[in-house]
Amino acid sequence: MAQQENQLDPVKFSCSICLDLLKDPVTIPCGHSYCMKCIKDFWDEGEKKLPSCPQCRRTFIPKPELLKNTMLADLLEELKKTGLQAAPADHCYAGPEDVACDVCSGRKLKAVKSCLVCLASYCQKHLQPHRDAAPLKKHQLVDPSKNLQDNICPRHGEVRKMFCRTDQKCICYLCSVEEHKGHDTVSAAAERTERQREMEVSRQQIQQQIQDREKDVKLLQQEVEAIDQSADETVEDSEEMFTELISLLQKRSSEVKQQIRSQQETEVRRVRELEEKLQQEIRDLKRRDAEMKQLRDTEDHNQFLHSCPSLPPLSQSTHSSGISIRPLRYFQDVAAAVSEVRGRLQDILRDTWTDVSLAVAEVDVLLPKDPTSRAGFLKYSCEITLDPNTVNTRLLLSEENRKVTHMNQRQSYSGHPDRFSKYHQVLSRESLTGRHYWEMETTAGGVYVAVSYKNISRSGGESKFGFNDKSWSLVRCSSDSYGFRYNSIQTSVSGPGSSRIGVYLDHRAGVLSFYSVSGTMTLLHRVQTSFTRPLHAGVWVYYPGSSAEFCKLK
Repeated sequence: MAQQENQLDPVKFSCSICLDLLKDPVTIPCGHSYCMKCIKDFWDEGEKKLPSCPQCRRTFIPKPELLKNTMLADLLEELKKTGLQAAPADHCYAGPEDVACDVCSGRKLKAVKSCLVCLASYCQKHLQPHRDAAPLKKHQLVDPSKNLQDNICPRHGEVRKMFCRTDQKCICYLCSVEEHKGHDTVSAAAERTERQREMEVSRQQIQQQIQDREKDVKLLQQEVEAIDQSADETVEDSEEMFTELISLLQKRSSEVKQQIRSQQETEVRRVRELEEKLQQEIRDLKRRDAEMKQLRDTEDHNQFLHSCPSLPPLSQSTHSSGISIRPLRYFQDVAAAVSEVRGRLQDILRDTWTDVSLAVAEVDVLLPKDPTSRAGFLKYSCEITLDPNTVNTRLLLSEENRKVTHMNQRQSYSGHPDRFSKYHQVLSRESLTGRHYWEMETTAGGVYVAVSYKNISRSGGESKFGFNDKSWSLVRCSSDSYGFRYNSIQTSVSGPGSSRIGVYLDHRAGVLSFYSVSGTMTLLHRVQTSFTRPLHAGVWVYYPGSSAEFCKLK
């Protein structure tokens, strides 16, 4: 009896509608059984249709009367006592997205495995022979697959157990001796083993890259924290220093104000005292004048003569020479002195503020690599124009100040302290920081392509590009040679001759590179240094008739 119980399939006692063990089982005329409620609900939902069996689709006219199958009900009650349970999830029926068992008849159950040898899929029940029968145990079972037929050669109907490495496709054995004869063929299993080995190598590399990237991410997160902390500290320090400067200026302003008021009080008091003395002298003089007038009008000669000698002599005023006053000046000299201090402070701020801005702009944690193609360089292209205030009088500017030509006759430029007075040079108007790329089209020779600080000398030997520590220059010497010069030291450079020279500047990284540009770009010389100020593009046109033009790249 126990053996029989073990052989009972719960699916046979399950309702195909609710997939649970039958409850109040009823048997319809076609012989299939259902829960009474399930079949009633099924037929009620399709009132406008003829009653039919959910499994075999047989229709019934008239609608059958549903009566409980007492024998089946009693059997189910007995079986439940012996432990029969509802069908497990593996025995559920296959839906549209599932792989169906190829052995099941009627409504098919979901497959739990597919066999690559049989090229069929099996539910749990029909898979059992593959687990019990010795010959079938050797078959390769995989997760249910809808694409088993892809393993069959459409030409020969054989299983594709071979792989053609020449054509990179799975084939059957007959294909290997016919149309793939002479090709590099191996078994599909061998090819898989090889590719799995390669895949494992790739996975190891990927896993190593993941670890490296995770380390990089951690470093970047730490860098963000460091940047935030540094920025907060710098802002706090800057605010403190600017507050000190403002406090110092306010203190000096208060001191000047106090000094002015104190001096004002002293000078006013001194003037008032002098004024009071003068007023007293005026009163004394008026009194003497009245006495003299009264004596003058006396008619008695004897009285007049008697009184006249008794008059005291007129004393000389200490201010009789007059008072010298500077009208409308007074404290204007103080205002002029303050104005001069203000001008000096403005000059200092203007001259040094570039350094502050440059220091802020050059905070660049992630320094990019130099571009490897012209397209990469063109991302940093900039338009260069020449500054008329710096151009030597033998040079003629044209093409919207992008081209310069060495002339025999001097040009009529106005005087300017920034103008190169001796050598035929000119600087760009643009101040360059950050990353920039430009190209210059030159004549055959005698043109120095340069970059320079703006404070380079404008006269004497120190003004030549490359002959000081404030400029770098490259000149084409022959068809395949160039000369690079910095601080009067020349370096010979070989490279393909080209009339077009490209210049790449990464101010923050301290990189300055010169390229020969034709069909391709060839690096001629690369400088790695530390730039301390903004740079300007420059050009020195040595020979009369020679010219150079900054190209439009956008």
